[in-house]
Amino acid sequence: MSSSDPPMPTDAELAILRVLWGRGACTVREVQDHLDRDEPIGYTTVLKLLQIMLEKNLVTRDESQRAHIYAADVSEPSTQQRLVDDLLERAFGGSARRLVMQALDSDRVSDDELDDIRALLDQLDAQTDDDSDASTA
Repeated sequence: MSSSDPPMPTDAELAILRVLWGRGACTVREVQDHLDRDEPIGYTTVLKLLQIMLEKNLVTRDESQRAHIYAADVSEPSTQQRLVDDLLERAFGGSARRLVMQALDSDRVSDDELDDIRALLDQLDAQTDDDSDASTA
């Protein structure tokens, strides 16, 4: 993590970020309504979390209207990458192979996902072959 990266989001903060990534900028009430569908959560809890997230530079706040509007200040792909990197180091000793094998060993991988993974591996293999050809030329 570089010094300019915000801290890793907590599980509750990540749930809020998912709402903001999916819906775009929202009021506290809109975030709370969306989160409340899965598990009851109070308005003041969401407000406090968003205030903490603002201090951590995870979200921005537009105060130009009566109802403040919050937006994610971190991208979904960069956050996911940081979380994977953290998990890879902490749980798998830096071994991508062990991480992937553990993920694929679960019953949660669908046939469609396996097809997508095979296609990605084929694509990466082709890129590696192209890079090898270019370096020997």
